[in-house]
Amino acid sequence: MVAGTPIQFQPRLFSSFLGDRRYLPLIYAASVHRLLRFNPGRSHVSMEISRTFSGITNLLFNRSSEESTYSTRKCLKPGKVSPRRSVPDHIQTPPYVRSKKPPGIASGPEVHDEKGIECMRASGRLAAQVLQYAGTLVKPGITTDEIDLAVHQMIIDNGAYPSPLGYGGFPKSVCTSVNECICHGIPDSRALEDGDIINIDVTVYLNGYHGDTSATYFVGDVDEGARNLVKVTKECLDKAISICAPGVELNKIGKTIHDHADKHRYGVVEQFVGHGVGQVFHSDPIVLHYRNNGRGKMVLNQTFTIEPMLTIGSIHPKMWNDNWTVVTEDGSLSAQFEHTILITTDGAEILTKC
Repeated sequence: MVAGTPIQFQPRLFSSFLGDRRYLPLIYAASVHRLLRFNPGRSHVSMEISRTFSGITNLLFNRSSEESTYSTRKCLKPGKVSPRRSVPDHIQTPPYVRSKKPPGIASGPEVHDEKGIECMRASGRLAAQVLQYAGTLVKPGITTDEIDLAVHQMIIDNGAYPSPLGYGGFPKSVCTSVNECICHGIPDSRALEDGDIINIDVTVYLNGYHGDTSATYFVGDVDEGARNLVKVTKECLDKAISICAPGVELNKIGKTIHDHADKHRYGVVEQFVGHGVGQVFHSDPIVLHYRNNGRGKMVLNQTFTIEPMLTIGSIHPKMWNDNWTVVTEDGSLSAQFEHTILITTDGAEILTKC
């Protein structure tokens, strides 16, 4: 979400946690229809507009067997999904849970007063603590459903609501994306295996504010190729955050991420984006992780996510029949990291950092 020159169009496609096209707001639906051929059920999510690629693109999609071992891995397959977990009545729920209306990206940025900033710090801190705890559970043999149970319990024990639960019909409290899964993996009965990598994406709703974060973890003994992908993805996020400050153009984020990914010959997934976050789960601005000519500048006291997704092979995603799970079309590994940040006078404060 690889081009040698900036893309001349802006496909505002999916936030990090929007399901299939049905959940996009009307303002984006027309552009999605024009830009994508999109059919759920192992079908491609692919661009219909031609793009100009850099000289490195051939390398990106023709990596040597020594550098990528994904062709020898078993393809990820769906397991059994357990029943939806309950949330105590006293816990405040986001509006989309009560209304059951398909949510979308709200217009207008999340810019906060002093009270709002403190609420964002609290939700971000809890999200970071939950993610850190979830990471300690990662080991061969544990199921992603067991991780979901632990995350769910910790969130409600802290008086918060697990934001993914019921969002557009999502059935679980956390996203667990294993190996070739780019994002939105639904926790199920599959046990993690030695050599896997897994992204855990946590969002909590605390006192009316969302905190959103994710990280990719190693399961047991992970090969060097996977380790380097994860390392570079984290570096992309860190470098992007480092350039954030009031008045900085949002498209600098995409350039920073894309430049670093290119150096290491990794692809950047384009169809999924960062987003404003705060009192609503997803709002303006749309944060593109690749080179683009998008307009807009960062604003003091604004909060949004940055969440680059890098791949060893193809950057093109496919969606499973569950209308959520998104995997690379060639089965190559994908990694992601995410933070919620606050734009401050000094630059950016990471709200989801323990």
